[in-house]
Amino acid sequence: MKKLLVFIFAITIANSYSQEKNIVEFTIADSKKTQTIYIDKNTDLLIVWAVNEMADDIKELTGKRPEIIQTNSFSKSGIYIGQISDALFKNKTNQKKLSGQWEKFSIQKEKENLIITGSDIRGTVYAIFEITEQLGISPWKWWADVNPIKKEKLSLQLPQNGIISSPSIQYRGIFLNDEDWGLQPWAAKTFEKETGDIGPKTYEKIFQLLLRLKANTIWPAMHPSTKGFFTIYGNKEMAQKYHIVIGSSHAEPMLRNNVDEWKPKINGDYNYFTNKTQVDKYWQDRLDELKSAKIETIMTLGMRGVHDSKMEGAKDLQESIAMVEKIILNQREMLSNTFNKPLNQIPQAFIPYKEVLELYDNGLKIPDDITLVWPDDNYGYIRRLSNENEQKRAGGSGVYYHISYWGRPHDYLWLSTTQPGLIWYEMTKAYQNGANKMWIVNVGDIKPAEYDTEFFLDLAWNINSIKWDGINDYLKKWISREFSENISEELSFVLNEYYRLAFLRKPEFMGWSQTEPTTAVKLSDFSVEESMDRLKSYNTLIKKVDSLETFVPKERKDAWFQLVEYPVKGSAYMNHKFLYWNLAAITTNADQKEKYAVLSSKAYKKIEELTDFYNTKLSGEKWNYIMSMHPRNLPVFDSLKRSSFSKEVSVKTINAIEIQANQFVSKKETNDYQWKTINGLGFSNNAITLFPFQQHYFKTEKPSVFYEFEIESAGNYEIEVHLLPTHSNNFDHEIGIQLDENPAQFFKINTKDRDNTWKENVLRNSAIVKLPVSNLSKGKHKIKIEVNQTGIVLDRLLIVSF
Repeated sequence: MKKLLVFIFAITIANSYSQEKNIVEFTIADSKKTQTIYIDKNTDLLIVWAVNEMADDIKELTGKRPEIIQTNSFSKSGIYIGQISDALFKNKTNQKKLSGQWEKFSIQKEKENLIITGSDIRGTVYAIFEITEQLGISPWKWWADVNPIKKEKLSLQLPQNGIISSPSIQYRGIFLNDEDWGLQPWAAKTFEKETGDIGPKTYEKIFQLLLRLKANTIWPAMHPSTKGFFTIYGNKEMAQKYHIVIGSSHAEPMLRNNVDEWKPKINGDYNYFTNKTQVDKYWQDRLDELKSAKIETIMTLGMRGVHDSKMEGAKDLQESIAMVEKIILNQREMLSNTFNKPLNQIPQAFIPYKEVLELYDNGLKIPDDITLVWPDDNYGYIRRLSNENEQKRAGGSGVYYHISYWGRPHDYLWLSTTQPGLIWYEMTKAYQNGANKMWIVNVGDIKPAEYDTEFFLDLAWNINSIKWDGINDYLKKWISREFSENISEELSFVLNEYYRLAFLRKPEFMGWSQTEPTTAVKLSDFSVEESMDRLKSYNTLIKKVDSLETFVPKERKDAWFQLVEYPVKGSAYMNHKFLYWNLAAITTNADQKEKYAVLSSKAYKKIEELTDFYNTKLSGEKWNYIMSMHPRNLPVFDSLKRSSFSKEVSVKTINAIEIQANQFVSKKETNDYQWKTINGLGFSNNAITLFPFQQHYFKTEKPSVFYEFEIESAGNYEIEVHLLPTHSNNFDHEIGIQLDENPAQFFKINTKDRDNTWKENVLRNSAIVKLPVSNLSKGKHKIKIEVNQTGIVLDRLLIVSF
């Protein structure tokens, strides 16, 4: 994999080239001519499919479909497409640059020809879709109805030396999960009635999307609502057709969907201590099925419970560790015997998720050629990354990340609101600590997680495609592609604010309830002022969405609803529902109480109307059953009864000075590590952290930032430092806080074992450290904050008076 880290990256939007001096243009179609596409007569069938997709895309843009001709020479001008190993390209100069590489491609203009070559099949397909995207075709053309807009002239702009690109991450993909409320009912009742489930017709559309997003890996859907991937005829054949790598989640070793495929009445307990023979046979049967199938796989090793639970049968931690080590050795022996290959040629992964991470941290030994896939904590904060020694492992490492989740302390399955800045920070940090083998993102039902999914996968293809100060630029380019460059500035404000407000509290968390166990909704922790500010902000977003829609081309109206209107307004009305309900509970004015109660009720009805439109009217009912406004029927999604709280409900007020983390007056750095602001991360989109992100401790001179504030009256205060609830490998993130010339006080900020503090932190995206200060004098004061290592993110400070 090390050779994969050295490459030149493609710029994915044609407009990106406009400021470069040496741009060449290749006209694909105009009023006089449409270029012909030439391919080798032995071109692989997947490349032939992609070439036809490109021809269809060009026809949708221009009304003219290019002719596709097989050839063995460059005798005529046109577009030449194929693998570098094809006979057609045997004398091409870029052969050495591509030969033997993983998914690498080249796009060059040579005289009157456009030459598109790939090092392998997928690399060639990615090159084709790189071009269609630059021409204005969205990867979400089918999945979000981003319909093409006609153009009189279609031309491709390239750097003078063309484009050569290859992936930062070897295996890049998605996990379809918690599909019970969207993808599965939509497939079963609307799109694939003949299967009545997520079957080959649905997977075909998913695999086509993955290829357009330059992804290559799928962890198939696996909830009880869905039949196992391998049990439906045509699923694995569809993966073979589209050259998609099949993996499986942390709870599905050896590509077995236990929820559907393990039959306790037939097989007995899923317990390796008491039922080893049956479990081994169960795994071996799957391997025998795959032996003759021409598909790529990544084998997840180890063992947990049947579903998302711990392994059965172990009495204690040490017994669990010993058994998992034994299981992995047995699984690897099966793999080697079945496929008759050296183990280092069979892709394998170990995913230390939840309780399994505790086993690893307490000495569980994993063979060196297995890829360690580090999970986040289900809320976007990666739990652990490879240390210096682990980064030397032959199997390398990767990440399993969530932008959708079912579980405690609360699900977020309805809308996709993970702040892109958080994805950027956590995944870039992972990459800089060696996680370049496999990235998998849990996307739930795919919809409505389109933007976050593409953001994640674009980083996976090219880790340098989005910079720390370019997150908003990326968003504006995405808006220009999906809708119109004319609204990119204003809509980027809307979407940034949508993500920022949800960073403070996701719409699914607005009831201040929890699940596992499920609790009732209750009053918000927001003060009246915070509630009013939040309502004002969401009202602004609603108005902007309505005003900007008039500038959206008619071809993109359905896409607008899916990608902008539904998520933004849905989030806004969920906040309306709860914040007005809160205000009704705490006001003593009868008229105001009635007004707020009515507004809360109306907000619920608005969500009903939006969701009904999504399912029954949008795109000719194409998406019926895809969108649920009450996944898992949790209390947060219910309509709210008139508040019955007593008049003695306390009203929270805050009297505080607020300082954003990037508003420091001075800073102390080292030669190798510097403070920078990540634009698009945190409470005000301006959180700060140390760059670069490699794990590093500061033993003596610690980096620090300094802030100043002034108080008008002496008294008792509390200094609150708000940090992102990031994790360290050893649970030892520490900050020091020094007020004026007083001695610094030190605080540990990590949480462990999914305790109550961790739950509170992830629900509010903030770990809060509090320093009480007595008898603080009137006037100016200075705060110094120092950190003991990289990976600590400062968000904001509050100086609260009592």
